[in-house]
Amino acid sequence: MLKRMLRLAIVLAIITVLPAPQPAMANPMKVQEFALNNGLKVLLVEEPKAPVITVQIWYKVGSRNEVMGRAGLSHMLEHMMFKGTPRYGKGEFSKIIKKNGGNDNAFTSQDYTAYFENLAADKLALALEMEADRLQGLLLDDKEFQLEREVVKEERRLRIEDVPPAYLVEQMYAQAFMTHPYHWPIIGWFNDLDAMNRQDLKAYYEKYYAPNNATLVIVGDVKADTALPLIRKYFEGIPKGNPPSPMSVVEPEQKGERRIVVKREAQLPFIYFGYKVPNFKSPDVRALAVLENILSGGRSARLYDALVYRKKLALQVGAGYNELAAEPELFTFYAVVNPGAKIADVEKAVLIEIERLKKEPPSDMELQKAKNQVEARYLFEQDSIFRQAMLLGTAETAGAGWQYIADYVDKVRAVTKEDIQRVARKYLNEDTRTVGILIPVAPKPQAEQAAGGAQ
Repeated sequence: MLKRMLRLAIVLAIITVLPAPQPAMANPMKVQEFALNNGLKVLLVEEPKAPVITVQIWYKVGSRNEVMGRAGLSHMLEHMMFKGTPRYGKGEFSKIIKKNGGNDNAFTSQDYTAYFENLAADKLALALEMEADRLQGLLLDDKEFQLEREVVKEERRLRIEDVPPAYLVEQMYAQAFMTHPYHWPIIGWFNDLDAMNRQDLKAYYEKYYAPNNATLVIVGDVKADTALPLIRKYFEGIPKGNPPSPMSVVEPEQKGERRIVVKREAQLPFIYFGYKVPNFKSPDVRALAVLENILSGGRSARLYDALVYRKKLALQVGAGYNELAAEPELFTFYAVVNPGAKIADVEKAVLIEIERLKKEPPSDMELQKAKNQVEARYLFEQDSIFRQAMLLGTAETAGAGWQYIADYVDKVRAVTKEDIQRVARKYLNEDTRTVGILIPVAPKPQAEQAAGGAQ
């Protein structure tokens, strides 16, 4: 999945330094939580701004649940979820949604797999009935699996193999996480995809696709007293599954920098590196989120100003941090090297800015601007019913619980200069750093490429 690569903060031109912090509302989305007897959790937000709804069902299964030799199972099963049930044939699900004026899709991450429909509000029953149907009655035809596996392999070629920076990101994560399943690429390795079979998918589906391993999120022009009877009608008869065993793999402490070099046909050198950092369970996560924006929150942030404007070493540069990961993740940095510049100089320049932040606190204006950006991004996501549902589904499925976001703004506003320097010193250290470097090489002659075939 390419969201790790080149993850840029949302740039909002209208952001200015705000006056003294204002009190934040508790539960600003007015979330209503329900639970069915079979364990299905329901999160509902009544948002009557327009006669539309988004329906999302989130399963607690992603690449972190896979095992050696079967990387890509979660993503492969996501594809197969559109291949039909006894009630709805191959491809009919999306056709029916489109015929009713909506759109649908799905996505897989390290921590979850989610499916969604965006529809007119009066089509709620349709979305619920169809999602319930494939939750319990998915057809896993072997012929369809064989065909779809080739589709996924082509997807890997287009999104990873033919995109050198994405390939480097994948390789860097595999180096950073030696035993933890964040090691696996979400889309899978070619060899693992080839080794996968229908029985693997069937066992995976039966293990993880159960109501007590899912959260249904509905946001839009809907009332709870209307939606709940429909939810119970379509979902409550589905039996609960055996709860999957909790993950027990813990990544050993990293005790020194790791480096990986990848040589690929590419236009420009690229560097991508990360530090081991905590997830939402740590009280440091808001400070890390603000730190990300101090370094990478737009073109006036420290990294862009230093490497692009002043030193002219990079075409693009930035940082990324996902606090809502199910497990401790990476605080990442990336840079696209300017033609004529040296990779070593770019890496050194990024490290200089990291060390400068440890020694020199951000100014009052710099800190407030970064906090405003984090807050604005959070509020911006709530402006869309789809993004609201995404925020709720992510927090709930990752394990933080949707309540995590209720006091989010208050905790961001409470971050101090001392917090920024403290977390920079604590986490952005060489011993937990993994560095990936992409070195461009000349294209192979066409005759040699043809002889080599696909990877």
